[in-house]
Amino acid sequence: MNGDYVRFYKDYGYGTTIWSPLASGLLTGKYQGGIPKDSRGALKGYEWLNSLLTDEQKLAKVAALEPIAKELGCKLPQLAIAWCLKNPFVSTVITGASRVEQVHENMKAANVVDAITPEIMERIDVIFGVKKEDDD
Repeated sequence: MNGDYVRFYKDYGYGTTIWSPLASGLLTGKYQGGIPKDSRGALKGYEWLNSLLTDEQKLAKVAALEPIAKELGCKLPQLAIAWCLKNPFVSTVITGASRVEQVHENMKAANVVDAITPEIMERIDVIFGVKKEDDD
């Protein structure tokens, strides 16, 4: 992992707080076909968010996560939250939801954490460009 704070994470055991672990809903996969009318991206005042939610490169990365989620028997939001929970440099994950059922579904991420192996973490790092496939 790159970054100025790695030393603090490793040497002192600090961790970061993750807010919006679903990237405003991007990591749920619901924006793959555009902005649904009942989504946050369609709300008045959230127009500034639309460029993030419809960015083709970001959507391609989300699509590349789908096979991993299926392999683990979970949904994309659960995988995203579980990745945060599994990350050794994360101490707190703040989630949010628009509906109660989303909260229930998101909390199932706790059941996925143990299934995320170092190999899965590496595959996700490759998707997001943190690590190249041939890096060791």
